[in-house]
Amino acid sequence: MATVVLLGTLDTKGDEYAFLRSLLGAQGVETILVDAGVLGEPRTAPDVSREEVARAAGADIRALAEAGDRGAAVETMARGAADVVTRLHAEGRLDGVLALGGSGGSAIAAEAMRALPVGVPKLIVSTMASGDTRPYVGATDVTMTYSVVDIAGINAVSSRILANAAAAMAGMATSEPPPVESGKPLVGASMFGVTTPCVTAARERLEELGYEVLVFHATGTGGQSMEALMRDGFITASLDVTTTELADDLVGGVLSAGPDRLEAAGELGLPQVVSLGALDMVNFGPFESVPAEFKDRVLYKHNPTVTLMRTTPAECAELGRRIGRKLSRATGPVTLFLPLRGVSLIAVEGQPFHDPDADRALFDGLRETLDPGVDVRELDADINDPAFADAMVDTLHEHYRAWAAEGVRA
Repeated sequence: MATVVLLGTLDTKGDEYAFLRSLLGAQGVETILVDAGVLGEPRTAPDVSREEVARAAGADIRALAEAGDRGAAVETMARGAADVVTRLHAEGRLDGVLALGGSGGSAIAAEAMRALPVGVPKLIVSTMASGDTRPYVGATDVTMTYSVVDIAGINAVSSRILANAAAAMAGMATSEPPPVESGKPLVGASMFGVTTPCVTAARERLEELGYEVLVFHATGTGGQSMEALMRDGFITASLDVTTTELADDLVGGVLSAGPDRLEAAGELGLPQVVSLGALDMVNFGPFESVPAEFKDRVLYKHNPTVTLMRTTPAECAELGRRIGRKLSRATGPVTLFLPLRGVSLIAVEGQPFHDPDADRALFDGLRETLDPGVDVRELDADINDPAFADAMVDTLHEHYRAWAAEGVRA
């Protein structure tokens, strides 16, 4: 039988978790109920007590309750819950995790779920799921569903929402994953709409050469997910075509992957081929959401929900310097490709973000900080030229074969 871990604060949500447990039991799924509450007594008996969860975080539950600091208590119980669920998974006693709650309960559950491997079913029914879910989901495969009503008792609406969640989790936990081919090296590739032709051509060629390609949309979490899978040992080579998330991090756009983007492959010594895809742009939401200080900049309505802003020469120069420093620290084989005729579909001649001065500043910034030992290829083509994709693939293939031949990875 599949086993689903139910993780939550049983002092406030005990009745609801008892309802979930009965629903899952009716579908032939075993459950392990983990209590991450702090204040009141649990309203239903757990299988893993709050005392055990607190101890897993190196804390005492009574001291947490007496301190009266809710924020600190949530952080502590989240750490403990992460330790508990990873242990249960290692023991083969966890086929999925289901939780429900408001902001605090969702935060505890989400941190625990993010500690589990990709592919383990993870579902949170949350009052927070209709807003910005990035703080909960992060770069993992956590699923969130909006509770519609507050999670405060079983009623005509909540019963249906929880029944749907239980059915979804039962299905995920009991289903067999589809068979996939194994043994192929995994390549991570970054893509945006304005670099799609390049990455599509590169992916097809890499697959012909015997690689499996995982494509990540460069939306902030996409870059984080790609690099997390490198650190977890899944991805063994990087085709980082689209480094646009660095522009959002520098200027303040909405799709930043953080300041550490473009560092994982280099730190791990993985073979990587890098380009400058979509560094001509910073991303915002609908046009009216663009900050006032940018209203006089070159703006482009990509669609009703996405507004793009052209990066200036000064911003491009700094982006070049940052990329140069990152690639210079790489411990494995790395090649940087410069598309001299445009870094995106809308940066080529005749398009709204065509700006030779900004592109020149980007290349000059790279040269300022790039170690002379880093291989740089300048191509008289735009990034979506098929020849540009072919050149990157050929180079990555050479890097990977040499790297594997050294015995770094079979």
